[in-house]
Amino acid sequence: MHLQVSLNLVPTARYRSSGNNNPPSFNISHFSFLIMASKYNDNNNIMEEREVSFPPAHTAEHLLNQTMIRLFGCERSYNAHVERKKSKMSFHLSRKPTRQEEKEIERRMNELIEADLPVTFEYVRRDSLPEGIDAGRLPDDAGDDIRLVRIGDYDVCPCIGKHVRSTGQIGRFEMLGTNWDEMERSFRVRFKIISAY
Repeated sequence: MHLQVSLNLVPTARYRSSGNNNPPSFNISHFSFLIMASKYNDNNNIMEEREVSFPPAHTAEHLLNQTMIRLFGCERSYNAHVERKKSKMSFHLSRKPTRQEEKEIERRMNELIEADLPVTFEYVRRDSLPEGIDAGRLPDDAGDDIRLVRIGDYDVCPCIGKHVRSTGQIGRFEMLGTNWDEMERSFRVRFKIISAY
């Protein structure tokens, strides 16, 4: 028996240039990573095929984006790497958050998880996007029907990724650390999800 793993990357948004000589950055909310694990027996007949992903961390990404918006009045993350073991998201802020504010981020995240908010999906026309959603962040080829992900009354965002059914399925949000870049006015949050599964 052997295992074959394949990775498919489906872009759903244009990159945003950093405006300097650095490589462009991507927001992972606008990409769908599809990792298919196929298990074969000795006769090379497929035994099991399943999608390997980590919806709890991806759903937490939505919550963290909205939490940062509400705490600091910033935009959604401009650069994110969300993975099973650990994740990081970067935000442009006007100032460096205090240690107390960093603790508040973690507290609010776990409060939202414990609230067990429902995660729902809907499709809307591109020209009927709810207030606060920047149509400029959508790719030209996204089509006219846009999939929105709603987390209770807390957050709504265009996304094609996989999510948990409610925030209570995320588990626990643990902040691993932060970094502040004074020149870029960039605040990076490093975290991991202690899965409820």
